[in-house]
Parts: sequence; C-alpha cells; structure tokens
Amino acid sequence: MSATTAAVPFWRTAGMTYIGYSNICAALVRNCLKEPFKSEAASREKVHFSVAKWADGKQEKPTVRTDDE
Repeated sequence: MSATTAAVPFWRTAGMTYIGYSNICAALVRNCLKEPFKSEAASREKVHFSVAKWADGKQEKPTVRTDDE
C-alpha cells in the first residue's frame, strides 16, 4: 500500500474533525441510555467556562458562563 492510498479515518474523509466526530458519537450513546442513566449523563454534558476581557494589559473581572447561554 502506497502513501497515497493509505487508510484515512472515515471522519476525516467526511470532512469532520475528531472533536465533531466524538461529539456525535457521545450524543448517540447518551440517547441510547435508559433512565436513570440517561438523566445522569445529560447532567454531565453541561459545560461551564469563564470569560474574561483584558484591557490595558490587565484582566477584568471574569464572568462564568454555561453552554446554554
């Protein structure tokens, strides 16, 4: 097998990133779960992050955000 015909991951061939592929797979797995595992997995999928602006070389007060905002 030459370098030009080497196996390429199917998600890359489809024009996806690995993160996009793994997010789709994770969503499919979560949708297949039965209760109470489905609600537990849904509570873990929420994302919390902090955003802070910088002005004049100093960080302003950060704000905590979630993925649903």
